[in-house]
Amino acid sequence: MQTSRNPTFPASLRRRHMLRLAVASAAASGLPLASVAHAASDKAAFPTKALRVVVPFAPGGATDVLARSVSDRLGQQLGQPAIVDNRPGAAGLLACDAVAKAAADGHTLTLGTTSTMLSNQFMFKKLSYDPQKDLVPVMRICWAPIVLVTNAQIPVRNLQELMAYISANKGKLSYGSYGIGSQGHLVLASLSNLTQADMSHIAYKGEAPMVQDLVGGQLMMGIGSILSLKQHIDSGKLRAISFTGPNRVPALPDVPTFAEQGHREDAFTISGWLGIAATGGTPAAVVEQLGAEVRKALLTREVNARVLVAGFVPFTDDSPARFQADWKRELPIWKKLLADAGVQPT
Repeated sequence: MQTSRNPTFPASLRRRHMLRLAVASAAASGLPLASVAHAASDKAAFPTKALRVVVPFAPGGATDVLARSVSDRLGQQLGQPAIVDNRPGAAGLLACDAVAKAAADGHTLTLGTTSTMLSNQFMFKKLSYDPQKDLVPVMRICWAPIVLVTNAQIPVRNLQELMAYISANKGKLSYGSYGIGSQGHLVLASLSNLTQADMSHIAYKGEAPMVQDLVGGQLMMGIGSILSLKQHIDSGKLRAISFTGPNRVPALPDVPTFAEQGHREDAFTISGWLGIAATGGTPAAVVEQLGAEVRKALLTREVNARVLVAGFVPFTDDSPARFQADWKRELPIWKKLLADAGVQPT
């Protein structure tokens, strides 16, 4: 029946319709009617109210835009509104804490980053929640590769030439990132360690001031998002040297990865991501349902286009099981990268 798939069809009538189907099926198969009816009722009960998607960044940024695009689509698919709740500050701890302490029913989610949902636990001595227990990964939205750039004044055009330049200027160079412990910091700290160059790290409060100094020539080398850097790469003011992650990025297809240029260390091949997590203890069936709905949303032309415009790479073949497995696999990698970069928990 078309009414059972109509987002505007009343939830109570949808549940009643599904219950009738389950009872009829049970009668035909000889299963106990009471147990089947109870299971059907439980399955039909999600969602029973609006979803809240907590975003650890202020309105207007790339993550917020993607959160709103995905949330709008989820609301249409699930027949309940999905409301974005911006909770910026404290390196994402406020947002994750709000989700960690919410009811474990799948109605409260966070859309955050590798930093806010995974590596923060290695940057702070005390958290009000345990990310590994109080959050459950649902689905990644996209890969978030970052690009290493230099000011055009530096006479280098690829990673090999840059490393030779760094080695020839030991103790004299600085690099910029968008914050201590950020992936950008870890990538260039690893590059400094590989070349034994003793480069100085300049940690900016976000990408905008870093990009301003890169373009102005006050900073010769930095790393950041495609969204912030592409226009200056296209204009020739900055030179793109390499991408992190396993594959080239559609927005800048001519820029090779670190791996393509001979460097397959974890710092260069691992990629950040944007993803959705729910409160720890959320029923597995609800997590699976949410994962399927997020994937369905990502496959729509509108949401897919938003991801690409923001400079990210859509992740349309993920699942809760894969996300959860990768989350566990990546934990020790990020922990080691932070330690190797000299980042001390505060």
